[in-house]
Amino acid sequence: MIKLQFQRCVGCVLIGAGLLFLNGCTSGSDSVAEAPTEAASEAEQTTPAELQTVRFTLSWMFQGVDAPLTVAMENGYFAEQGLEVVFERGYGSADSVTKVAAGQYDIGEGDMYSMIEFNERNPDTPLIAVAIKYNRSPFAVVSLKETGIESPEMLTGKQMAAPSGDAVRRLWPVFASNTGLSSDSVEWTNVEPQLRESLLAQKRFDAITCFTISCLPPLQEIGVDMDDLNVFYYTEHGLDLYGNALIVRKDFLEANPEVVEGFVRAYVKGIQTMLADPDAAFATMPPYAEDGLFDRDLERGRLQLALDTLYTSPEVEQYGVGGIVAERLDETIGQVVEGFGLETRPSVEEVFDGRFLPPVEERTLLN
Repeated sequence: MIKLQFQRCVGCVLIGAGLLFLNGCTSGSDSVAEAPTEAASEAEQTTPAELQTVRFTLSWMFQGVDAPLTVAMENGYFAEQGLEVVFERGYGSADSVTKVAAGQYDIGEGDMYSMIEFNERNPDTPLIAVAIKYNRSPFAVVSLKETGIESPEMLTGKQMAAPSGDAVRRLWPVFASNTGLSSDSVEWTNVEPQLRESLLAQKRFDAITCFTISCLPPLQEIGVDMDDLNVFYYTEHGLDLYGNALIVRKDFLEANPEVVEGFVRAYVKGIQTMLADPDAAFATMPPYAEDGLFDRDLERGRLQLALDTLYTSPEVEQYGVGGIVAERLDETIGQVVEGFGLETRPSVEEVFDGRFLPPVEERTLLN
């Protein structure tokens, strides 16, 4: 677990309430420590004893797409809200949701549609989303162009691969219906997540389902050019899904509204700052990587993919970062209830609580 506090760390890294100083050594990269920002200098005046600790879990490994978190730490946005953030990597949305519900973390990042399914199965520990990270979902079908699959309709009769519990695969029936296919028009094979990309590259299957930010960078790393892929986003074929969200237990939210509001405000500001200057935001990341392991080229590419396809949209340009449009969310809730085979359809208010977001005028895209 990475904890932000004033202390000496092995490897000479000092982290203090979002401040970072390199003490005569590197983090396995060639980055150079920059002078503290004005916001960070103000944060230094607040001692750790005065800050309330918030335990946060990522949805997956620490990656380039987590730049909003580290830029918020580095610039002292959390400290400005009286918070000290500790975080750990995640193991998928379902795992993050389960751990937040169990009280292992106060706030987590994950797919709120997986949260909906969890809430139906665990009504005594309901969770709720309080801010949106990705305005668009990374759910997609990916194939090699040489297979000749130029549209979703051409998937009929093809061999597809994905883990059995993969959320993208589970929503295949809805995607298929929206694109004029029958849900049983393809043949599925269960594969381990870590083998999915290599099996596609080896042409063992015609297509896979995946989160694009998880599968496209590894494909590129093993030599598959992005121009040699066809990517069919669910959001472009009738499932206008939101992406990952910040998720909390409802009882934690009720007991700690000021903590949730402060965290959301700082994180949203981190997204705004990152969108305004992605390179500067990305530069804050390497020292936070566990054991200093951070593939800069791979992760900068992953962040760029998210910037190009997930973070922004006309909706964000109009309404700002972090929120939802109720009609859009309601429609996607219905689609997920159908795709997951759930018994009840929750209301928008049961899934998302936007009361803790900053006002719209404070969530606009920065120049």
